[in-house]
Amino acid sequence: MPDEHVSSFRDARVLITGGLGFIGSTLAHRLVGCGARVTLVDSLNPDYGGNLFNLHGIEDRVRVNVSDVRDHHSMKYLVQGQDFLFNLAGQTSHMDSMRDPETDLEINCKAQLSILEACRQSNPAIRIVFASTRQMYGRPEYLPVDEKHLLRPVDVNGINKMAGEWYHILYNNVYGIRASALRLTNTIGPRMRVKDARQTFLGIWVRLLIEGKPFEVWGGEQLRDFNGVEDAVDAFLLAATHDDALGQAFNLGAHPPISLLDTAKLLIEAAGGGDYVVKQFPPERRRIDIGDYYSDYRLIRDRLGWEPRTPLRETLRQTVDFYRQNLAQYV
Repeated sequence: MPDEHVSSFRDARVLITGGLGFIGSTLAHRLVGCGARVTLVDSLNPDYGGNLFNLHGIEDRVRVNVSDVRDHHSMKYLVQGQDFLFNLAGQTSHMDSMRDPETDLEINCKAQLSILEACRQSNPAIRIVFASTRQMYGRPEYLPVDEKHLLRPVDVNGINKMAGEWYHILYNNVYGIRASALRLTNTIGPRMRVKDARQTFLGIWVRLLIEGKPFEVWGGEQLRDFNGVEDAVDAFLLAATHDDALGQAFNLGAHPPISLLDTAKLLIEAAGGGDYVVKQFPPERRRIDIGDYYSDYRLIRDRLGWEPRTPLRETLRQTVDFYRQNLAQYV
């Protein structure tokens, strides 16, 4: 990230919701390095990604508030005096959203409106970047998917995340609450959840590989794109400091796309060995599978200068190395 944007965070007061999770904690490490005064909000719900070990190395340089974004009174207090809000708290499991749609609604939709109201009432000058998702596109009609593609979610999670994103854009346009959104694709790397597939299927692949067990590849031919978490953090920082981002939702992504089967082979190569088995999709997953997906990220490249820098092979190697040293902290 260019030095002139890093300087924007020196001594800045930054609030990160979902701050003990995968992307939130990686963002915290980067912001601490920029000299920001960082407050992290996380419910530490065991079903989600929060993990205190994610702060290893910066524990004494951040403030942690164990709170739920659904608590309007807490959020109204926490947003006061903040310069930036990176709004990453969310329920990310597509299957959980189908089994428990009301909880997904509360976290990914209602809580987002409540956070924005807290900002409007208590800190209208704050700058917000919302973690959105490519899931709202549903099954692509064309590839790569750009921001003009029809939004047609295939699961409850996609619908609620879409509403959460649009609340942010609406509050930008109507109330001047400076906000933008990033539609994340498959973000991977150190600190991601690996004890199950709630956050990303690659997490459970990595865990089983390190435990010496074969992992399952469902289908295998589907095309995907992956972003290393440090590249995703670059995008969050750029969106928070560029006025060209205001009121806009941007795709992240990577090129070239890769099949799940080739991803599995690359992971095994990065790990120096391992095994997998190819299986058919379970029926409950097939119903909400989106097939091939990869993003057109030219809009954020042209407006903000962002593009992925870390090759997938390198991200996989870094991830395997991290969990070989720290797996016990995540399972």
